[in-house]
Amino acid sequence: MQLLNIDYVPGREIAEALGMVKGSVVMSKHLGKDFMAGMKTIVGGEIEGYTEMLNDARRVATKRMADEAEALGADAVLNIRFTSSSVMQGAAEVTIYGTAVRLK
Repeated sequence: MQLLNIDYVPGREIAEALGMVKGSVVMSKHLGKDFMAGMKTIVGGEIEGYTEMLNDARRVATKRMADEAEALGADAVLNIRFTSSSVMQGAAEVTIYGTAVRLK
């Protein structure tokens, strides 16, 4: 499965657009890491626990989107975009979406 944030697959022709596919997840860190993140805001710097959480969330959301595309018989997903939002303190939603296509 090719995942691209452009509207074509280099060297290939699109046979059919199968529709939009998406994947999403809401993740949070446990209280201990959330407390340590609060302490980090005082001294500054990267909050590694949240970076790790968002990387994990993007990985899960991407897999869910690719699985949905595969179920449609897609060869690729084009024009991929990520969105994220805070749904509550210490929890974030990550969504990925794109257009599933079958290639010639």
